[in-house]
Amino acid sequence: MTGVALDHDKAPTPLSRDLIALTKPRIISLLLVTTVAPMYAAGSPTLLTVLLVTIGGYLMAGGANAVNMYLDRDIDDVMARTRLRPIPSGRMSPIQVLAFGVACAAFATWMLAQFVNVLSAGLALAGFYFYVFIYTRWLKRSSPQNIVIGGAAGAFPPLVGWAAVTGTLDVSALCMFLIVFYWTPPHFWALALLKQVDYGRAKVPMAPLVWGERETMHQMVWYTVILIALTLLPVLFGAFGTLYLLSALVLNALLMGGVLKMLFAARAAKPWTGPAWWVYKYSLLYLALLFLAMAVDRAITR
Repeated sequence: MTGVALDHDKAPTPLSRDLIALTKPRIISLLLVTTVAPMYAAGSPTLLTVLLVTIGGYLMAGGANAVNMYLDRDIDDVMARTRLRPIPSGRMSPIQVLAFGVACAAFATWMLAQFVNVLSAGLALAGFYFYVFIYTRWLKRSSPQNIVIGGAAGAFPPLVGWAAVTGTLDVSALCMFLIVFYWTPPHFWALALLKQVDYGRAKVPMAPLVWGERETMHQMVWYTVILIALTLLPVLFGAFGTLYLLSALVLNALLMGGVLKMLFAARAAKPWTGPAWWVYKYSLLYLALLFLAMAVDRAITR
């Protein structure tokens, strides 16, 4: 009874804070880097265009994250790291969260189509649908390949940014898409290795639970090899120059070193959780710096 009384004594979380939490702003911050940097790599966008794309991108990704919380409300309630989200905590109803997510996506689509261009709006909306239906609704609970295929949703932002400036897509934009696509598995599997208990409790077939820890780490190595090749490919066809090349080489060496350190620790039956946390956190910085290097390289060679 005392515990119940204490719960009632807690100050309610402001609605505005919950609405922001639904959008997952920390995750979106990286998505915005991979949206805005390609805009400057593609050309010289006006500040107004950058602002509109940033707002539209945030609302579209935030809407997708809110709908994700609506669809995942049952498993969020049993996972320790998601139990305090607005729906499982009881602060918001499922229908409120769904309405908020759909409204964000609808407004973002209208704004991008009206004030930027239809292609950027269509690509942003495609990313929304891919994340909600392909990843969350279908693959997440049915296949250990969930984050591999479903991770394509997070690779749409570079296409949106490029299309916002050029009105078209080309091989450079495709390379950016593939870089994010192949970056996602090693990044997310590092977290999945650390959160196996949570995913097991929620019966989500993440790779470590299905393939085992070492096989997942081996897969991380191979995806990182492909990622490294893709980051160097734009240099071969002249899209980026020396500054980007040097940046990519350093960033890639550090990422591969972290993945191999984790794998070797597991093979030697030594603690690997520390290296796994490092890979997860560094991979966030890796992607942001890689895309910033693209923008800066284009700016100094233009």
